[in-house]
Amino acid sequence: MSYAVPSFRTVAIAEALSWTGLLIGMFFKYLVVGNDIGVTIFGPIHGGLFLLYLAVTVLVRRPLGWNAGTTVLALIASVPPLATLVFERWAARTGRLRPHSDAGPASEPAASH
Repeated sequence: MSYAVPSFRTVAIAEALSWTGLLIGMFFKYLVVGNDIGVTIFGPIHGGLFLLYLAVTVLVRRPLGWNAGTTVLALIASVPPLATLVFERWAARTGRLRPHSDAGPASEPAASH
């Protein structure tokens, strides 16, 4: 399924960017000016992208051939700030962002001779 890789990448990066916006908003709210406009703007955006990341992760796990461990790791990556970006880079580097039908099980490294 050709939608899996670009969908996952886009949402993972957007979720990380929304975390960044929320963290900057919290910095200004609690440490600089006491104004919560950044949190008011980025809180709902981040919440929506967080839920979208979880949904997309569940939807792409099968086309990407992820085993339970990879799927759980991807889901856990939604919690710490910017971890979805780290997971996306790791998944790309280790071949886990190739559709299952094109590359075999993405959770198993290819044998070398």
